[in-house]
Amino acid sequence: MTTSTLSPISPSSTIPTLSLEAETPAQRILRRFWAQPVARIATIVILFFILISGGTALLSSLHLNWPCEPNQTNLEQKLVPPSTQHWLGTDNLGRDVLSRMLHGATISLTVGLIAVVVSLGIGVIVGAIAGYFGGLTDQILMRSVDALLCFPTFFIILSVVAILGPSLVNIVLVIGLVSWTGAARLVRGEFLTLRETEYVKGARVLGQNSWHIITRHILPNAAAPILVTAIVSIPDAILTEASLSILGFGVQPPQATWGNIIADGKTYLLEAWWLILFPGLAILIATLSLYLAGDALREAAESRN
Repeated sequence: MTTSTLSPISPSSTIPTLSLEAETPAQRILRRFWAQPVARIATIVILFFILISGGTALLSSLHLNWPCEPNQTNLEQKLVPPSTQHWLGTDNLGRDVLSRMLHGATISLTVGLIAVVVSLGIGVIVGAIAGYFGGLTDQILMRSVDALLCFPTFFIILSVVAILGPSLVNIVLVIGLVSWTGAARLVRGEFLTLRETEYVKGARVLGQNSWHIITRHILPNAAAPILVTAIVSIPDAILTEASLSILGFGVQPPQATWGNIIADGKTYLLEAWWLILFPGLAILIATLSLYLAGDALREAAESRN
């Protein structure tokens, strides 16, 4: 009779282990996002602009301006090229371009952020109602969206600002109130898909009301594409404000924005190239970084790895 011996299990044996803390969907998306080199660079650049605008606003509230007061004129120093005294040169009134660009960053980024909050708020509400309830409600809301999409958004904004007047509040509100249609269509599509999932059907069977289902079950699962839309909409708002300023309908001087610095410099394009170059580069780098971050976040949300 043969006897078999059981060998002890060595610590190195492959035994399935359970993670003590499962990775949440948000953590998984963030890990995929940060694994992309482009995403890391874009995030660093965005944080740099946020720190600049926030720091400038803080110093301005304390009546401290670096390198000098942005609206301080000196006609004896007008159109001075970049130098050790004025790192980015001066404009046609002798104002320091670097100081005006720092204050312009605060205005331009604020316009982009608040306008997107307004437009996204309207778009999410309209899209959620249309996608969840469907039927006649969906038809009425979406046909309204289609009607608005027939008109060029920029010309609507330009016309309304021309009527109401080019103030900062008017520009922010008009951009936000006109630019929500894309978000509405995106949210509607997400809700049409998510409302047919098992957990939503189960919530209906349990008697949960529509508001609870929308806010607790569907909206959190649609958060990733909504966040991507928000990020890529900010540069659109910044570019819209800059375009309005170049045409003379943006934030009015002496308040500085990147757009009206370019507007002031277009008359002196050949003799004062720095008035176009530096604010143009700031707009390019900021908007490109936001677009790249949004695209990287979309890829992270859609990836299965």
